[in-house]
Amino acid sequence: MIFVTLGTQDKQFKRLLDAVDKLETDEKIIAQIGSTDFSSAKMEIYKYMTIDEFTKYMNEARVVITHAGVGTIIMGLKLHKKMIVAARRKEFKEHVNDHQMQILENFAEEGYILPLTELDDLAELIDKDFSPKEYTSNRDEFVKKLNDEIEGIK
Repeated sequence: MIFVTLGTQDKQFKRLLDAVDKLETDEKIIAQIGSTDFSSAKMEIYKYMTIDEFTKYMNEARVVITHAGVGTIIMGLKLHKKMIVAARRKEFKEHVNDHQMQILENFAEEGYILPLTELDDLAELIDKDFSPKEYTSNRDEFVKKLNDEIEGIK
């Protein structure tokens, strides 16, 4: 099963759903699309899900296709999922800036995700043999650096 999730923001991401809808597959596709207006004969679509429903589909998925939201990416990595990640882009009026590109690039550079920078490459990435690097948080390092900066201000 392929699980597509666009998060719960008030931002549209029809470009990604169009790419998923073009896939030629018999595999079941479940999509949580948030505020994006979309319909499809190929996908089982939900606007929003409870956390239990969301977790169920994340667990069952062979592949997760998602926007570059940190929470979704980290959850998928903790579940050892193959994550294909696309960024909402300012130029398409999908977000107010391109911070999702930075998120996508950082996670891709670390070997955690497959970045979907060209939407036409989606089928190729789904078929690509990929195992994500084991996720490790940099929270402790970040907190230490932040504390050092705060101490430097005093």
